[in-house]
Amino acid sequence: MEENKKDTIVCRCWDITLDEVEEAVDQGIDDPEELKRILHVGMGPCQGRTCGKIVNRILSEKMKKPVSQIGSTKLRPPLVSLPIREILGLTDE
Repeated sequence: MEENKKDTIVCRCWDITLDEVEEAVDQGIDDPEELKRILHVGMGPCQGRTCGKIVNRILSEKMKKPVSQIGSTKLRPPLVSLPIREILGLTDE
């Protein structure tokens, strides 16, 4: 049963498993932002909306700290909104 638990997908966008996250934490990565850079967890189309809390919970359990002390990743949306006027090439004139 424990072996199957390690294959549990934590980040669906990148197919990152519980085992991969725990291994990274065991190697000294104790910050959600650093996990994001190394494993790409939270960088898929969901932007961490699916896996962010799960990763923080894993960090909390592994580091024996409350989730409130873990922190979070910086929100960096992949796209920037454009006004419809700019898309249509309209000017203010």
